[in-house]
Amino acid sequence: MWDHLWTGARLATMACGEPDSERAPYGAVEDAALAVAGGEIAWLGPAATLPGAAADLASEVHDAGGCWITPGLIDCHTHLVFGGDRAREFELRLKGASYEEIARAGGGIRFTVAQTRAASEDTLFDAALKRLRAFMAEGVTTIEIKSGYGLTLEDELKMLRVARRLGAAEPVTVRTTFLGAHALPPEYDGHPEDYIDAVIAMMPEVAASGLADAVDAFCERIAFYPEQVARVFEAAQAAGLPVKLHADQLSDLHGAALAARFEALSADHLEYTGDDGVRAMAAAGTVAVLLPGAFYFLRERQRPPLEALRGAGVPIALASDCNPGSSPVTSLLLMLNMGCTLFRLTPEEALTGITRNAARALGMQATHGTLEVGKAADLAFWDIDHPAELAYRFGANPCKQVVKAGKIVLGG
Repeated sequence: MWDHLWTGARLATMACGEPDSERAPYGAVEDAALAVAGGEIAWLGPAATLPGAAADLASEVHDAGGCWITPGLIDCHTHLVFGGDRAREFELRLKGASYEEIARAGGGIRFTVAQTRAASEDTLFDAALKRLRAFMAEGVTTIEIKSGYGLTLEDELKMLRVARRLGAAEPVTVRTTFLGAHALPPEYDGHPEDYIDAVIAMMPEVAASGLADAVDAFCERIAFYPEQVARVFEAAQAAGLPVKLHADQLSDLHGAALAARFEALSADHLEYTGDDGVRAMAAAGTVAVLLPGAFYFLRERQRPPLEALRGAGVPIALASDCNPGSSPVTSLLLMLNMGCTLFRLTPEEALTGITRNAARALGMQATHGTLEVGKAADLAFWDIDHPAELAYRFGANPCKQVVKAGKIVLGG
């Protein structure tokens, strides 16, 4: 017998082929039912094909009331754990201060590093928990959280421990990423190679701690050059950790091609990625993670090469990039709208980007991201008439119910 059975549902399975291909849009099943057992999807399909009377099939039978059910949403790129905020910096920039001027005055990423280093684990946890719950209220059931604001072994591990605590405290799957090569800390001014040596020296302990699921780096002139990132990635692979990369956000340093060379799970941002990077990502199966929140907040003009990514068949994901400096957002639904309005994704592509392709960007495609028998029973229920409404509306939250690993955790 199943644990739960929902009838009166409409399913956006997000399975079976690419968006806008010759199939039912969104992998939709109308007049549907869905059953879960043991934390997994046990059955789904047209309600008329249920193998018996509903009351005899499940311990609990629910009427979905015509809601659309999607896979639980997945935010595959966040910096959710950090100390302080950068609201004053935002104000100064709007008054005309340059990034360099703000940095000289103690602002920028180094301000966040100082605040994060000074904060206790409990302080970081409490602040991040509020942000996490905002995402969860919009149907997010899986979220990636990076370190990168500690930049010492002790402080990077502190951030990763907080991320793991969040996953233990709330009904959400947390995937963690070690981002030691995020920026040059002040104590290493003028000595970037020495800091890369330090990051590499951190890698064995980070891996042994079990606190990191992957390794990331920021490949950009204001951060680290490709040769330096390659050294970090070699150390990550030696430690048995997959990689991903902040690539080509501000210039084309061929970061996407570098990510593909190391068979990265994803390359993220990609505003300046050229054709060589797109081809390399397609060959490697690396996911393109687009981050419209940072694009919007920084008032960028160069859009990611969407047509080239589409044409090459590169899977496209969307994420919030939640962070204090360039994307202080806690709404993945807003990213759906921005992905469409700013980057010209279709609503189906955008929803695919925070379900199926987001799961792939985290290496979780075998168990998450679509509604299919045997996959995790992570479900979001939406009081909408069509899945496109999730991208169409902004500032609204039509999430009515959330199921995590087969258990109702929001709504009833």
